[in-house]
Amino acid sequence: MQRDRGSYPFDTSGIEVGPDGVKRYTGLRRNVVALLLDIAARYPERTAVVELGGGSVTYAQLLERGRRVAAGLRAEGVGPGDRVALRIGNGLDWVLAFWGTHLAGGVVVPLNTRLAEAEAEYVLADCGAAYVVRPGEPLPDAEPDGAEDADREHTDVAALFYTSGTTGRPKGAMVTHENFLTTIENVVRCRELDRDPALSNSTLISVPLFHVTGCCSQLMTQVELGGVAVVMPQFRPADFLAAIPEYGITLITTVPTIYELVLRHPGFAGTDVSTVRTVSYGGAPIAPELVRRLVDAFPEARVGNGFGLSETTALATFLPHEYAAEHADAVGFAAPVDDVRIDRPDPLTGVGELLVRGPNVVAGYWGDPVRTAETFVDGWLRTGDVARIDQVPAGGIVRIVDRAKDMINRGGENVYSVEVENALAEHPDVVEVAVVGVPDPVMGEKVGAVVLPRAGVGPEALVPDLVAFARQRLADFKVPQFVRVLSGPLPRNAGGKVLKAPLREVSDWIEVPRR
Repeated sequence: MQRDRGSYPFDTSGIEVGPDGVKRYTGLRRNVVALLLDIAARYPERTAVVELGGGSVTYAQLLERGRRVAAGLRAEGVGPGDRVALRIGNGLDWVLAFWGTHLAGGVVVPLNTRLAEAEAEYVLADCGAAYVVRPGEPLPDAEPDGAEDADREHTDVAALFYTSGTTGRPKGAMVTHENFLTTIENVVRCRELDRDPALSNSTLISVPLFHVTGCCSQLMTQVELGGVAVVMPQFRPADFLAAIPEYGITLITTVPTIYELVLRHPGFAGTDVSTVRTVSYGGAPIAPELVRRLVDAFPEARVGNGFGLSETTALATFLPHEYAAEHADAVGFAAPVDDVRIDRPDPLTGVGELLVRGPNVVAGYWGDPVRTAETFVDGWLRTGDVARIDQVPAGGIVRIVDRAKDMINRGGENVYSVEVENALAEHPDVVEVAVVGVPDPVMGEKVGAVVLPRAGVGPEALVPDLVAFARQRLADFKVPQFVRVLSGPLPRNAGGKVLKAPLREVSDWIEVPRR
């Protein structure tokens, strides 16, 4: 159904503004334990979690087994507010450990499974973990000891999500119970998920649960809906496709690269995707051409782009279906209880740092008052993203232009790497692309593009065609003057973000002659 493009697109009912100027949903539960208890009582026999290729639990079993984990943690000395670190990967055990920690009153610390041992040890020491759930070891387990389920305050810290640390040491973003519950409501409203208890809801989790997207936007939102979370321990395109009809998947949320791999898989054409009602993406720039292919590939679904950070507990803005193709370079409108603004916008372009305020913004960084004070200022989160807000009839639509540290200064002209990446990503032979500044003694920096091409496409054919393609879409000073063609994926840190520092240090650039 086509929505009215002249009005703000999301449900704003049941919202009040507090003395601090922050909008909040009325009627949220007290904490995430109350959420689980409520849904387990309503739908005890419904399947709650399925590990692809592994076990499954109903909501009654999730609560029962979570309580056993909680009793086991208490037997190990874990009390309210103590940190429990999860060093295990996606699967049913991760989910049981997550809920068991909350039922015991602990604070969940999901560790990125790609961290080197020294990085992991830093996080464990920084958070002061009272217990560590390790791979290959059984979960804490004990007969329930009669202790009541934990009842934490709305504003108590529920989890620490450590940022990936592209600069400096990782920081533990303090996610409160209010943050979690607010994001769940944001996801339901922005993605227009159906709350009708008679309807089935199911999501396929192909991203790590140690990120807020997998944990909150998908896993916890399905609890709110009484739906099924199908968890992939590892992403494989064939398994992804097979799961859709097998489990009647209704919601898919993942990154553009995974969608590209799935759509190009030979099995896609024969896969029944008619159950899919929502297709959302985020985490990286997406080519407008891929958006159009998603619309065609999932004809029963609404597609949309979500934007957020660990510091916003995932979703802060969302680009709904009606705007997805036309504004593919945008991340959408502020979520119903979020405010966004641009700090010190350039008078000509309107570009500046994006600030976000809302009850999903975390309480700060664990044990780090200095970086907390630098990042959270007068109630606003300084995202570090360079953006602009364009006005359309429905309101302000946010466009992320760059990370502040990734902006290229070419002879006094600002070149925003994300803008160039978006343009190059439209080329049909480009699988991945990153744009960086290449030092130049005259211009200061010139634009360099690092590209992973489609299989079988070599640099001799790709480079001139890609540059000609860019010249049709970008101002002359934004067109790459250096190109490097990779034979494997772009380098990424443990959090999955592209590492641009090593890309800047290479010397095997192909220089593109100027016209």
